Amino acid sequence: MIKVYGTSRSRAGRALWALEELGLKYEHVPVNASGESRKPEHLKINPNGHIPALVDDDGTIVWESMAINLYLAEKYGKNGLWPATVAQHGACYQWSFWSMTEIEPLLMTVFLNRIILPAEQRNEKAAAKAIEDIKTPLKVLDDHLHNGEYLLGKEFTIADLNAASVLSLATFVQLDFSPTPAAQKWLQKCVSRPANQKAISMK
Repeated sequence: MIKVYGTSRSRAGRALWALEELGLKYEHVPVNASGESRKPEHLKINPNGHIPALVDDDGTIVWESMAINLYLAEKYGKNGLWPATVAQHGACYQWSFWSMTEIEPLLMTVFLNRIILPAEQRNEKAAAKAIEDIKTPLKVLDDHLHNGEYLLGKEFTIADLNAASVLSLATFVQLDFSPTPAAQKWLQKCVSRPANQKAISMK
């Protein structure tokens, strides 16, 4: 059986979401990042000592959340979560990596400096700058979504799942989406999917 390691409140949440979308049977091992991921038994699975990690039922090990989801979609979700053409595959890679490089670092800056760090360690200037900087990639997303309901058109794919899983952090920092209503509508539609709601209810 497929095993996924990591808590739903970490990047493992997007792997759990993908598994639920695909309807696969799996075992969830809620390893946390505060020490459990550095134990020898976990380091055998992911030598970086991070979560998530996935062990497929044939013994294949994959770590890094985007790699896990792209792997799952390609292997188990053909013509559904994983689209049919090479050009569409490229778009899935594009939007997945875009969300990690253009969106996540900025959201994490805000999250750390307004929620996670102790008050005396927070840097409000850094948070404010990140909120200003994120307007540019959000406009890119919003403009693109004027062309279709989802990132690749009419169908929800792994590209939407991956990008929405990153952008879902925006709800915790109360990001203002009013200048980008198409992006806001798309994000709400994605995160409201039953598979994601089940994933985020786990440990």
